[in-house]
Amino acid sequence: MDLGSVSKHSAVHAKPHGLILQYGTAGFRAKAEHLDHIMFRMGLLAVLRSKQTKSAIGVMVTASHNPEEDNGVKLVDPLGDMLAPSWEEHATRLANAEEQDMPRVLVDISEKEAVGLQHEAFVVIGRDTRPSSEKLSQSVIDGVTVLGGEYHDYGLLTTPQLHYMVYCRNTGGQYGKATIEGYYQKLSKAFVELIKQASCSGDKCRSLKVDCANGIGALKLKEMEHYLSRGLSVQLCNDGSEGKLNHLCGADFVKSHQKPPEGMEMKSNERCCSFDGDADRIVYYYCDGDRHFHLIDGDKIATLISSFLKELLLEIGESLNIGVVQTAYANGSSTRYLEDIMKVPVYCAKTGVKHLHHKAQEFDIGVYFEANGHGTALFSKAVEVKIKQLAKELEDKKGKAAKMLENIIDLFNQVADRRVISTTDAERQVVTPPGLQEAINDLVKKYKLSRAFVRPSGTEDVVRVYAEADSQESADSLAHEVSLAVFQLAGGIGEKPQPHF
Repeated sequence: MDLGSVSKHSAVHAKPHGLILQYGTAGFRAKAEHLDHIMFRMGLLAVLRSKQTKSAIGVMVTASHNPEEDNGVKLVDPLGDMLAPSWEEHATRLANAEEQDMPRVLVDISEKEAVGLQHEAFVVIGRDTRPSSEKLSQSVIDGVTVLGGEYHDYGLLTTPQLHYMVYCRNTGGQYGKATIEGYYQKLSKAFVELIKQASCSGDKCRSLKVDCANGIGALKLKEMEHYLSRGLSVQLCNDGSEGKLNHLCGADFVKSHQKPPEGMEMKSNERCCSFDGDADRIVYYYCDGDRHFHLIDGDKIATLISSFLKELLLEIGESLNIGVVQTAYANGSSTRYLEDIMKVPVYCAKTGVKHLHHKAQEFDIGVYFEANGHGTALFSKAVEVKIKQLAKELEDKKGKAAKMLENIIDLFNQVADRRVISTTDAERQVVTPPGLQEAINDLVKKYKLSRAFVRPSGTEDVVRVYAEADSQESADSLAHEVSLAVFQLAGGIGEKPQPHF
């Protein structure tokens, strides 16, 4: 690590003396003029994280629903999820180090995290449409290149699109093609097929009016529109041609003010929705015949999705562990409806997407949406494999339900997770994913006096492999073969495990 070069380039992106910022759930957020040094340093940090994980890392330049004069940045981990908590602390420390201390902090992070500086690094970059975003993205690139990292700048992207790109790159294309076209094709194919499968009589022409918050969602929905033409007709409002980003429009405005956005004419019973500035939130609404406004916020979206999923699971005869995760801010009526009427268990987590996401990963199917429309549905790897198999095997109504579930999985950005592996018998036997324990048993039989087991790490996004045999050579060989089985059956990312003997 050439600290002299880092210091020289850092001086061009100097930190204002005394400025303190905290990396939170949404990354860093501040007035755009205060963020040049933050962007440069997050480019540096992304390279270290990439070297440590031997995977692509994402950097998204956006301030989401904040006013246009603000900006921000957040890092995306290899599995398409949010930055690991320990690295959030590193981000805060690096961002707030005074200029003369910054190189030493960089070295401290490298040493603490045992970063292999000899490894290559690859960073994926995206940005929203704010006037400041292009210049700030260049500052990220400066940080990446000074540490010798490679990068791909996708330019204008929604936040979900960047998460998708990172996950695709780290799964060797198994999840999808790491291109804009690949994103549109995957989502539109699943959506159009689902629309056909769920079609109701009298609802042949589906239309939706979309408030794009004068942000990136408008550009990307325009690009995607023709992919959806067979299933949905969309009309864009607040597309950025006139108004200001997030001003009197967008999901946050509609939710907070409980009224339609400026710039949208609503007819009675017309389907409408709003994105936020980086298009990772959505709320729906309509006006009834008496012109009363009805908002379908995150609580209602989670209720509708989980109820629909439960109906499909009942149809195919599968009893899976489905749960809805809410915060203390969730509407109590939605909680009671889910628990008492739909018999879907509801769990409460701390406020913040990272807490909701973490809890949702504990279930076969976990659904969470903040009231502001920020959320998703997560399917465990084992469930995803099972549903795709059932979609091939089942027929008639059961087969149709399984195929609908398969398309729903493809509609949600899924993130891989070490917790796809669950264990029993004091962590010595694998329960999920299916087939892994059997594969380990077969491998153990090949070696004398041998045994092996795997477990998910409690602190990192890795899986621990333990192996023993009658010789060091056999133990190493068994460990490598078990690692390959884990990689193949548990959705491994990055390079295949290499033998260390």
